[in-house]
Amino acid sequence: MKFSSEYRDASAAQGYAQEIRRITTQPWTIMEICGGQTHAIVKFGLDELLPKEIELVHGPGCPVCVTPLELIDKAVQIAQRPEVIFCSFGDMLRVPGSEIDLFGIKARGGDVRILYSPLDALKIAKENPSKQVVFFAVGFETTAPAHAMAVFQAKQQGITNFSVLVSHVLVPPAMEAILGSSSNRVQGFLAAGHVCAIMGYEEYIPIAAKYKVPIVVTGFEPLDILQGIAMCVAQLEQGRYEVENQYTRAVPAGGNRQAQHYVKEVFHVVNRKWRGIGEIGASGLSLRPEYAEFDAELRFNVGDYTAEESPLCISGLIMQGQKKPHECIAFGRQCTPEKPLGAPMVSSEGACAAYYRYRRAELATAGKV
Repeated sequence: MKFSSEYRDASAAQGYAQEIRRITTQPWTIMEICGGQTHAIVKFGLDELLPKEIELVHGPGCPVCVTPLELIDKAVQIAQRPEVIFCSFGDMLRVPGSEIDLFGIKARGGDVRILYSPLDALKIAKENPSKQVVFFAVGFETTAPAHAMAVFQAKQQGITNFSVLVSHVLVPPAMEAILGSSSNRVQGFLAAGHVCAIMGYEEYIPIAAKYKVPIVVTGFEPLDILQGIAMCVAQLEQGRYEVENQYTRAVPAGGNRQAQHYVKEVFHVVNRKWRGIGEIGASGLSLRPEYAEFDAELRFNVGDYTAEESPLCISGLIMQGQKKPHECIAFGRQCTPEKPLGAPMVSSEGACAAYYRYRRAELATAGKV
């Protein structure tokens, strides 16, 4: 890709929209998995280009949003310890815990640092041997290789004052949980292109066949998304249930084998709780026993902590495609970016944040906020 404008051409977008209108003969509900896709759809108004028969619903593909409340509370407990340098991607700092977020701990004097790579945390650990350096390892398959490499290098180099607080989740089990629900509305998926760049898309083939849903691996620019929708609708209209790859410029069928190697070396698959959704079997990653010395939950003895989510927050229903953000009674009222009830209002990939940022004035005019 030379220029992003290549994938934001208005006339080309209208062409895809016209093609979708031409081939659509009945209602279809399609879920985009990734929160990055959700933000592009809402920001550029892609859903408003589609025929009324096509409804886009928003999936659980925001790793910040699905990180359980108790994990945030564990992070807070660890970060406020005087001997700890707590490191994280920036979008985790505003995610609300039961009483306070990581940004609040930083404001109180806690050594909380925003990093762009967990490998930078290794450097900090080397430079501060008297401190315990913890990295908040959050993400889908996309960020797992970097976290795996950080832990792998820590073990190889004998860095003993480094650990990770792990909250990794996996996309395919979440898709199956949605499709297997009695309240499922999803008839087709736009799969997250960056996840597939790591893992490939072969693991989606049995899901498409089992549940009879088309799955289209899709990029994040407006033309990527519109083309992915067109491919998905074409399958639905023709009664096909296949895995197709729209994002060919970035995604090979087998993914990145070297990245997969390090993920399998350091992590193993476990059951994982998703915020607002509950536990999904075999949907997460945890450190293998041979790397348990780098597990922050064990190191700081916070493994048994539990917490209750706000009963006003319907983030789970939103991320399962059953509700839209503005259908929450707290949206824009009790829940705002300044005082969020749930992570989707503050995450850079959260559906609620997208609606609040790009649709709030429109919703207010319509009396929906």
